[in-house]
Amino acid sequence: MEKKPIYFDHAATTPLCKEAFEKMTPYFTEIFGNPNSQHAYGRESVKAVDEARDAIAKIINAKPNEVYFTSGGTESDNWAMRGIAHAYMNKGKHMIISPIEHAAMLATAKALKKEGFEIEFMKVDEDGLVDLEHLKTIIRDDTIFVGCMMANNEVGTIEPIKEIAEIAHSKGAVMFTDAVQAAGVLKTDVKELGVDMMSMSGHKIYGPKGIGALYVRNGLKIDSILTGGHQERMKRGGTTNVPAIVGFAEAFKIADREREENFKYVSKLRDHFIERVLAEVPFVKLNGSREKRLPANADFSFKFIEGESILFSLDLAGISVSSGSACSSGSLEPSHVLLALGLPEELAHGSIRFSFGKHNTLEEVDYAVDVIKESVQRLREMSPLFKAEGEIKYV
Repeated sequence: MEKKPIYFDHAATTPLCKEAFEKMTPYFTEIFGNPNSQHAYGRESVKAVDEARDAIAKIINAKPNEVYFTSGGTESDNWAMRGIAHAYMNKGKHMIISPIEHAAMLATAKALKKEGFEIEFMKVDEDGLVDLEHLKTIIRDDTIFVGCMMANNEVGTIEPIKEIAEIAHSKGAVMFTDAVQAAGVLKTDVKELGVDMMSMSGHKIYGPKGIGALYVRNGLKIDSILTGGHQERMKRGGTTNVPAIVGFAEAFKIADREREENFKYVSKLRDHFIERVLAEVPFVKLNGSREKRLPANADFSFKFIEGESILFSLDLAGISVSSGSACSSGSLEPSHVLLALGLPEELAHGSIRFSFGKHNTLEEVDYAVDVIKESVQRLREMSPLFKAEGEIKYV
């Protein structure tokens, strides 16, 4: 079979768009000053950073001084949870998150638990949607933080953030959402969502890697986790990454401008892919909500075989996909997201995430489905579990 390089892992990272690259270039070579330097070179750089902050604030309907630049989604998530925990610990130490959060949140929760904070998980249903009634029963007067990602990075389920925020605020808790997968894809109006904090990342929206942002509502107390500098209004130390900030803002502006068009196009690719896989490959399960789902995401569990085996088989055919989250793909453990959705371990082990982008085509999708059919059939024929089920015919 002819190899055709195809990239279906946009949830892990996206290629840097030409416009963002061109916008960034002068800030590596010509306008290279440190924005904290008090001279002409510094003033040119700080002007670019201010313009980028203004642009991002406008897209999310925030004030510019509510946007803090970070190194990416992981730092933003860490800062949000740790910063609130330490700033509001006198009010209480009870914190609530969903069990399907990014590893950046789960690891931070684990660390805070060792410091004496009480971490509680809100339930999710089989599609990964938060159980709002359960949240109402576990939130307390001493709850200081409620965190839920806007859209899941593995199964693509879009959460009812506005409703979760209302429940959080009913007890005076701070509401945080990880919008790393959602920003630039869904509407992320912080006022409309009712969130107090929101994390974003550049490389998920055709921007550069190593740059992100944290929205922090004015009036909110939040402790710093990176100290030693006066950058970001004395909240986050470290030399300002001017080229990345400029590229992030440019990519975000383009993503926001093309949002509806890209949503429709990528959703069409996704739906065609899902329909063909479900119709032509036996013993598969689509993970996550069919309706409340990111346009790019199609996460499948293939019974009787390991996800890594399918991944390597597709890679040999020139198709790049992911077995769960890119941040945990090196782990031999089954996905914590799929286990939270109630999948048995053997089915969670057989999961593959396909995530499409605006440059993909219908022809690539069809080619991928044909390769999947062939690969899955071949791998299952080598599986003793499959043989126990008897012969299965493929369409």
